[in-house]
Amino acid sequence: MIQLIENARKYTGRIALKCNEEKWNYEQLIQKSENIANQLIGDENDLKECRIAFLVDPGFDYVSIQWAIWLAGGIAVPLCTKHPLPSIQYVINDTQASIIIYSKNYKQLILSLELNIGQQSIPIEAFAENVFHKKALPNVSTERRALILYTSGTTGNPKGVVTTHHNIENQITALIDAWQWDKDDHILNVLPLHHVHGIINVLSCALWVGACNEFLVSFDEEKVFDVFKKKEVNLFMAVPTIYYKLINYFQNLPKMEQIEISAVLSNFRLMVSGSAALPISVLEKWKVLSNHTLLERYGMTEIGMAISNPYKGERKPGHIGQALKGVSIRLVDENNNAVQNGEVGEIQVKGPNVFQEYWQKPEATKDTFSNDGWFKTGDIAIFNKDSYKILGRNSVDIIKSGGYKISALEIEEVLRTYPGILECGVIGIPDEEWGEIIGACLITNGIILDIQQLNSWLREKLPNYKIPRKYIFQDDLPRNVMGKVTKKELLISFLED
Repeated sequence: MIQLIENARKYTGRIALKCNEEKWNYEQLIQKSENIANQLIGDENDLKECRIAFLVDPGFDYVSIQWAIWLAGGIAVPLCTKHPLPSIQYVINDTQASIIIYSKNYKQLILSLELNIGQQSIPIEAFAENVFHKKALPNVSTERRALILYTSGTTGNPKGVVTTHHNIENQITALIDAWQWDKDDHILNVLPLHHVHGIINVLSCALWVGACNEFLVSFDEEKVFDVFKKKEVNLFMAVPTIYYKLINYFQNLPKMEQIEISAVLSNFRLMVSGSAALPISVLEKWKVLSNHTLLERYGMTEIGMAISNPYKGERKPGHIGQALKGVSIRLVDENNNAVQNGEVGEIQVKGPNVFQEYWQKPEATKDTFSNDGWFKTGDIAIFNKDSYKILGRNSVDIIKSGGYKISALEIEEVLRTYPGILECGVIGIPDEEWGEIIGACLITNGIILDIQQLNSWLREKLPNYKIPRKYIFQDDLPRNVMGKVTKKELLISFLED
């Protein structure tokens, strides 16, 4: 039994989804999902974990297809609508998806795919509105594989993260408990639906409790604020880049419109930021315009969410809070020994939220778990009093220079407070003498900075060994579709400079 869908049967008359002023209730969503599930099964009784990929814009069709795949006993493989053809081809080949469902916007892209014998692509329009000879759908165990989401591939080819229905249920219920989701909630979803942030944190949490999930097909600052001004939405979750863009747009609005928007935002019950480190400067600016301290949390594709600041209580800037209900967290040193409070270590996670495996990669799966069964996140943190603080990712955000381990995130936070610097990215550059030297990419929108003055200013804020040795200027930082800076690409810019 898929509890997420079973829950929906309690809310049949309530509005489940909204997009472009169209609305669908839970009964319509269930009926459409069951219709598609029957057509996917065809003459079989159960898809038996066949992979079904789909390239569909956010909205009613997307959710109906996802639920239909689960009802039919298949594994859902959502494709990123912003990815180029080679990336989509890779996922389809890797999962050996038997069916690729697509909406008309992606017809030409799908027709360009190289499909193997037995694979077929089907437009969403091909699924009839009603099935007159419905058959019993399979009884799907919670232990079955449900979803394959792909990592960003920063350390090689992307890996398919396999989660079961049991994993997903635990990821959802932990957030329902932590963030006090309710059937009267209404959330605006502007996040990509090939990622745990959009699928689990927003969409699935809303539908689990009978709330309304409103989609914005493509992000646009004006449209976001227009939706907010209708006073229906009371939750918002986004990545730091989105908050940054909304702040910049807001600051250029007429004063009276700013006052109107601020009054609306102050009535929201919750605003969350995640998927990348939230600059303290962004947190502070958003608090001024919304009267909300953004709730920061920590998670990954492999674990859903694991740590969160409190819904009620103090939220410390730069901190991510404590472990969610049912999730165990520990920090370990390089020898996999637990560290004491106040000491730096790698975050490791254990619990029913943790994924089952990397798709068809048993060695990679084995390598990412410790001998005693803890998932190794690769993120470095410290536990200060009652809250975790992320210092960086051991491969890209922890710079090893002259015997020191230096947090790139700490240097970035300081640089963002310097006049003229709008955004920045700090990385370690390989160096024969020092191991790595610190490089900083600055976004200044054409403002020319005096580097000597900048370094003199930095020495008042940071010890000398944390001062960047090389600077470059760019129009923007390279980012993935979730807005996270891709530091592997940034390193190439330094090496080519």
